[in-house]
Amino acid sequence: MGSLAGKPTLDIEDLRLVSPQPIGGKASSPEIAPPRSFVGPGTEDFGCKSILSIIFRSTKIALFSNKLNLLIPCGPLAILVDKLTNHHGWVFFLSLLGIIPLAERLGWATEQLAFYTGPTVGGLLNATFGNATELIISMHALKIGMIRVVQQSLLGSILSNMLLVLGCALFGGGIVHCKREQVFNKPSAAMNSGLLLMAVMGLLFPAVLHFTHTELHFGKSELALSRFSSCVMLVAYGAYIIFQLTNQKNLYNPINEEGSQTEGCSDDDEAPDMSKWESIMWLFILTSLISVLSVYLVNAIEGASVAMNIPVAFISVILLPIVGNAAEHAGAVMFAVKDKLDISLGVAIGSSTQIAMFGIPFSVVVGWIMGRPMDLNFQLFETATLVMTVLVVAFILQEGTSNYFKGLMLLLCYLIVAAGFFVHIDPESVQDRPSNHP
Repeated sequence: MGSLAGKPTLDIEDLRLVSPQPIGGKASSPEIAPPRSFVGPGTEDFGCKSILSIIFRSTKIALFSNKLNLLIPCGPLAILVDKLTNHHGWVFFLSLLGIIPLAERLGWATEQLAFYTGPTVGGLLNATFGNATELIISMHALKIGMIRVVQQSLLGSILSNMLLVLGCALFGGGIVHCKREQVFNKPSAAMNSGLLLMAVMGLLFPAVLHFTHTELHFGKSELALSRFSSCVMLVAYGAYIIFQLTNQKNLYNPINEEGSQTEGCSDDDEAPDMSKWESIMWLFILTSLISVLSVYLVNAIEGASVAMNIPVAFISVILLPIVGNAAEHAGAVMFAVKDKLDISLGVAIGSSTQIAMFGIPFSVVVGWIMGRPMDLNFQLFETATLVMTVLVVAFILQEGTSNYFKGLMLLLCYLIVAAGFFVHIDPESVQDRPSNHP
């Protein structure tokens, strides 16, 4: 979402992609002229030269309009290092840097498509593709049997969004608007907190069942309960989406439109940078590139852990989610500084809710299909961390107001979590055991 600021307005001779009516991000239901593909009936007169010019312009906007894209060459460099050397630490580090701009551009392409879908569907698309990086990494790790990496990276995404991203947003907004408290839509925040508590319940019971040794069928009941709970959580998330698309206007329009809580800013009205079909094309291209880099990133995790003497748990819970949430991080802080705290909460808490209620259960179901014993037992340390995080954030958001001190508290909590995972020995991961380190 960091790509919302400073976009050039699209202007190509006689081609008109949008109506003259200004568009306020995803804040209103824009009157978009019927989307027009650049390649179709009536475009023969453009000629090959015009089509190439359009492709060049689209590529320039997508890949050369953001300074963060300077990191894109790190991706091919990571592949080259992997082919020519055996330095897993460098492969992991370069892959990590290469995914950052691709994740940011993926969020940008989603926002471009959201101009043509309206605020509700656009918000859903933004949350879905905003978490696409984490889900792609998880699917690759699950495919090769790295179940703990899947569990810890998804858990880390929730912790990163709720503590780091939201903490930076509240802190930045509070510093800029230090003379008053910022306000946000309390009902929507309460609903997301309720969904997160439901996800905590789904993760807590399998862990308690395992550590109390009260399974009816040892080694089977825990997995069966996880799969059943995952199906229930997916049904709950599906019902939540239906509710969001049909009956949620009073609750969630303020997230995009700010309602009566903050003053609207017509200065932020903007038009899409490209057509609907160009946005869809870039979504597929960027998703494919992230998928390719994720293979090298996941394969290098264990070697990088040994080479850099860093626990796999710290890499999975702290480093990977920070990369996946880079775009959301920048966007949430930007909107909080502009006193649009509802949008910041929609990014941070909404993304956490989707990972908890969809990403984790979906991984369990996919593992079930693949024959992998992926379950909801995230181990005692990880589960306790998630429980405390959800409770802390729920208490901080319960008043519907924010200031810089609340953001500072969340950031300090994240530092404690990061330090905890740095010294944590994962009992399920052989690489974390001290005896294996030289």
